[in-house]
Amino acid sequence: METTRVFSELLAAYVNPKVRIIALKGGTRSGKTWAVLQLLNTIAARSKKPRLISIVSETMPHLKRGAIRDFQGMLEAEDAYNIAAWHDTNKMYSYKKGKIEFFSADQASKVLGPARDVLFINECINLSFDVYRQLSVRTTEKVILDYNPAFEFWVDTKLAHRDDVALIHSTYLDNDMLSPAQIAEIESNREIDPDWWKVYGLGLTGSTEGIVVKNWDIVDSLPPREEWKAAYLGVDFGWTNPSAISLVVLAHGEVWLDQLLYARGKDNTELASCILESEYNDLEVICDGAEPKSIRELQNAGVRAIRTENKDIRLGIRVMNRYKKHYTKSSVDTIRENRLYHYPLLPDGTYGDIPVDKDGHAKDAERYVFLNRLSNISSGFDITVGRAARKNQ
Repeated sequence: METTRVFSELLAAYVNPKVRIIALKGGTRSGKTWAVLQLLNTIAARSKKPRLISIVSETMPHLKRGAIRDFQGMLEAEDAYNIAAWHDTNKMYSYKKGKIEFFSADQASKVLGPARDVLFINECINLSFDVYRQLSVRTTEKVILDYNPAFEFWVDTKLAHRDDVALIHSTYLDNDMLSPAQIAEIESNREIDPDWWKVYGLGLTGSTEGIVVKNWDIVDSLPPREEWKAAYLGVDFGWTNPSAISLVVLAHGEVWLDQLLYARGKDNTELASCILESEYNDLEVICDGAEPKSIRELQNAGVRAIRTENKDIRLGIRVMNRYKKHYTKSSVDTIRENRLYHYPLLPDGTYGDIPVDKDGHAKDAERYVFLNRLSNISSGFDITVGRAARKNQ
């Protein structure tokens, strides 16, 4: 098993009887989560007594895309994955004595349920302190946390000062398994995006001050369709960058959003198929007006594609933040963008008013709808699901 410095420090903290909580704070690709999974696998496999390890993240889609996939990939890389040991319904992997279970923090019965021996909260910055506390008090041995320090939160204010907490800081430089191309990609942000570089390059605590998207939360699902007042799809075209298709629903004066697609290398035929094969193929589709050829190709395929009439970024963001927004928990990529999309920090210490052109592909798709459709609801539009028509026209 190949390990990194992060694994060595983590192991030393784990076997230290004076340490109860281990917090791994660091930048992107520093190997934090991978090191934790290596350690937990070793503990569970070698345990001489029944030992339950819980791996928790904010939602099950987040777990599937992250810790579960990494865990299975790690075992497969070591030719140690036993498919018979994996119980997919319970999301549990069983050894002779030890067990590793995966569950999301939005499962109240799990958070408030039975105790465990070891707890690992992946990307704990996305969970409230109360959820952490409920999980921690039901953990008999060790608590392990990992996170990118996008802003100050409860680890800084409530845990860091405790004598039984070990803080391990890491950056991409601590992960000698990265390729030169990965390192170059990370370091390319040093000059073009200092805020990103501070958090994800250097692993230092950032700030929420420059974050663009406000007033949002995560929900299980959309409201019933009969409750929708309006609904549209927003499309941002990409290739090297991801293409994004977002469903934007107005109901009860608030907005629900669901990610239909977020992927690189998708041509317009594939985008059209994604829309036409969905249950939302009757909706008006608001597209990036800078791509008339792509819009025509969607139209030719049968999509109700409409060119954006207004691309004012500042106004679009103001309209977006005017609404309370609810993102479905399956919208993993657009939720991630909410936490990354930010204004640039200027030399005088203030923030610019145009977001950094990075980590905003789904936000662009959403903004086209907010600006070109939802900004007019209170000023003369009669909105029906999928269609906006002037009153008395």
